[in-house]
Amino acid sequence: MNNEKLSSSSSFTLTKGINGLDKVLLRESRGASAEIYLYGGHVTSWKNDHAEELLFLSSKAIFKPPKAIRGGIPICFPQFANHGNLESHGFARNRVWAIEDDPPPFPTNNLSKAFVDLILKPSEEDMKIWNHSFEYRLRVALGPGGDLMLTSRIRNTNSDGKPFSFTFAYHTYLSVSDISEVRVEGLETLDYLDNLQNKERFTEQGDALTFESEVDKIYLSTPTKIAIIDHEKKRTFVLRKDGLPDAVVWNPWDKKAKAMADFGDDEYKHMLCVEAANIEKAITLKPGEEWKGRLELSAVPSSYCSGQLDPQRVLQGS
Repeated sequence: MNNEKLSSSSSFTLTKGINGLDKVLLRESRGASAEIYLYGGHVTSWKNDHAEELLFLSSKAIFKPPKAIRGGIPICFPQFANHGNLESHGFARNRVWAIEDDPPPFPTNNLSKAFVDLILKPSEEDMKIWNHSFEYRLRVALGPGGDLMLTSRIRNTNSDGKPFSFTFAYHTYLSVSDISEVRVEGLETLDYLDNLQNKERFTEQGDALTFESEVDKIYLSTPTKIAIIDHEKKRTFVLRKDGLPDAVVWNPWDKKAKAMADFGDDEYKHMLCVEAANIEKAITLKPGEEWKGRLELSAVPSSYCSGQLDPQRVLQGS
């Protein structure tokens, strides 16, 4: 690849992606990799050490601002969906972020040598639609085992003394072999808001989530760990989260898929969004205050779960 530029720390490579958009490549020593577009601070690829793609990216994704990229991990800030007055999912996912060479100290276990720090600050145009000054720092890292880690730090930098409130989600699209063969564990018996029924509140019934029609639910007060089991691939995604009490589960199914120009008609069969989020109770920051929200994704062989997942062991254990 020409145009490659190693960062000063050599922890990432900056290169050109689709339509000449800047993207960052992360490579972990054992072979796992990730790609992050500066447009949207958007993770578009996460591969394991066998070079298997673990995130879903639509074949019809449009890499042309101001359209958001369909798939990967869009960032919903300062608003999730239509839970407010802004455009759906806010504006962070269709702004160009900057690489930050010298971020404030990160209180994190720094085992990862493959990471990049990005920053987003509001433009004058942003201030017109959301009149608040902020600094949003995002670290994307690959752990030694190939885990993908996203840490967001959002600070209120208003000089007028005003607090601000926001909702948030890592809108993670996971790649699955066949949606009808997927099971989600860790959300049983929880309350959820059903976006297909005017955000009405229900309680989840049954042992685990399986999929046979459109789903768009916001689960509330969720555990820090959720397992997504892909029977056909014999793979389990383990989603760990911190500072993000809610979890969104979304699949558009056939009718909605056909209605989206940037989504293939049958692609709903090969994706599932399970999103670490903070939606029900908005986060409020006073000037100078900072919020932190973390997502960690790992993919393990399903033998780890011995077919029938032992929720005690996987969801509460290590």
